[in-house]
Formats: sequence, C-alpha cells, structure tokens
Amino acid sequence: MTVELFIQYLVAGITYGSIYAIVAIGFNIIYNTTGIINFAQGEFVMLGGMLAITFLHFLPLPLAIAVAVLCTMAIGAAIEILFIRWLHNPGVLRLVIITVGISILIREAALHIWGDNVHSLPYFVGNEVSTIAVLGARVSPQVLWVIGACGLMVLFLNVFFQMTSVGREMRACAANRTAAVLCGIDTRNMVTLSFVLSAGIGAVAGAVMSPITYTQYDIGTGLAIKGFTVAILGGLGNSLGAVAAGLLLGVIEAFSVSVVPLAFQDAISIALLLVILFVRPHGLFGSSAAGLKEF
Repeated sequence: MTVELFIQYLVAGITYGSIYAIVAIGFNIIYNTTGIINFAQGEFVMLGGMLAITFLHFLPLPLAIAVAVLCTMAIGAAIEILFIRWLHNPGVLRLVIITVGISILIREAALHIWGDNVHSLPYFVGNEVSTIAVLGARVSPQVLWVIGACGLMVLFLNVFFQMTSVGREMRACAANRTAAVLCGIDTRNMVTLSFVLSAGIGAVAGAVMSPITYTQYDIGTGLAIKGFTVAILGGLGNSLGAVAAGLLLGVIEAFSVSVVPLAFQDAISIALLLVILFVRPHGLFGSSAAGLKEF
C-alpha cells in the first residue's frame, strides 16, 4: 500500500468516524439524562439532511441548514413530550421498543414526503471534484467541515455541561433524579432539553455529511446501529470516549475495504458490537459501573 493510498483510507476513516461519533454523542446526551437508549437518533440525522435540502429551495444554504436544525430540534422535543414524558417508571426494554417504533414512524413519514430517491446538499466549498492535497493524497474540502463540526460539537457540549447552570442541572438529573427534584430542578424539562440537544446535534451531522454520503429516507437505521456501537465501545455516557471509538470504527471500516468486499462492511460494526457486549459491556473507555440502567 502506497503512502498516498494509506492517507486516503485514513482520512476516509476519520470522516466517517466523526459522523459515527456525532450520532453516538446524541445517544449519550439522552442516556446521561434519562437512561434511555434512543434508537430514533439516526432519524434525526436523516431529518437534518432532508429538511435542509427542502429549505434550500427557498433559503440560502446557511439559513436552510439553520432552519432544518431548529425544526429537527422541535421534532425531538415533540417526541419526548408525546411518547416519553407520560410514562411512569418504564423498563429499559419498553423504552427501546418505543424508540424503535418512533424510528419506524419517522422513516415511513420521510418515505411518503421525499420518496425513495437519493438527495444531497451542495458542497459548502467548491464542488464534487474540488480537492486539497494532504501528504500527497487528494481530499474533499467537505471532509474538513465534517471533522470540524464534530470537534466544535464536542467543545460546545463540554463547555455547556461544565460551565452553564442548565448544563449542571442536566448533569445533576443524570446523577440522581430524586435528589435533583429535591433541589428544585424541573427534571421533566431537563429530559425534554436532552432530546432537543440530541436532535440538533444529529441534524447538524446530517447536513454536513449530505454532500459526501448523500441522504435518503432510510439512512437512519444504519447510522443508529453504528452510533450505538460507538456509544457502547466508548462507554455509555462518555462523549470523549465516543469520539475515540467513532474514529476507531471509521478507520477499521475504511481499511477493511482492501480486505473484505464492500457489501460486508456493515457487518464489521455488528460483529464489533457483539464482541464488545460479550467481552467488555461497559466499553473500552467506560467504567465497570457503566451499563443499562433502569429509568
């Protein structure tokens, strides 16, 4: 393998790994606050891309993406209020079934609205043939947008949870729901906010990845599986671990193309998930106390 080809695979792995990491961070935000594994997270990514493409017919690209993110955040809030808030002490299995059902509903609605055609946003800089040189390899500028978006979201979330009062309230809700209520924190609003943040992060990912990977009504399922794999690999609730795990999975997938047929690439994440659940269920970067908890 030449140096140029190695760099090409590595950059591709980092790009896709960043997308997986963003989806996993969305899983972690909701899990940290509620204990819920939201398998509709992949649909937020799909909605971000599809809505941005729709609004692009009426608005400039930056505004189209901003409005798409806001609409997806509103959908995330509606999902929590309509399907989650009224439940009393539901078990993990019940919540998983509910979020899987929500995912199916969103996917079928997207099929009726946008059809089964493949869509994409225009490249933010240049076009599909524009490239920049990285150690002899040619890389699309859109790759830098994907990697940059991942880095900025991790930075934003760290500042939000560490430096703001709302972020600290969400962390308190995650640590002990009963104690948070006794301290006067409205835990119901914190749960809604976690869905809003998670949906917004997913929508941003859907918009920045659309020019590279394209967008279709059914992309959410595969992204949810890979995002969940990364969340488990990095340790549930550990966003920095999710970034490291996402990059690891992305690089493994990129280099596996030279070993196994492309049709088997998705099986890698499934196999990795099964191995993790059997061997180290709390993940590579999580503590032994990490795991599914009752709501």
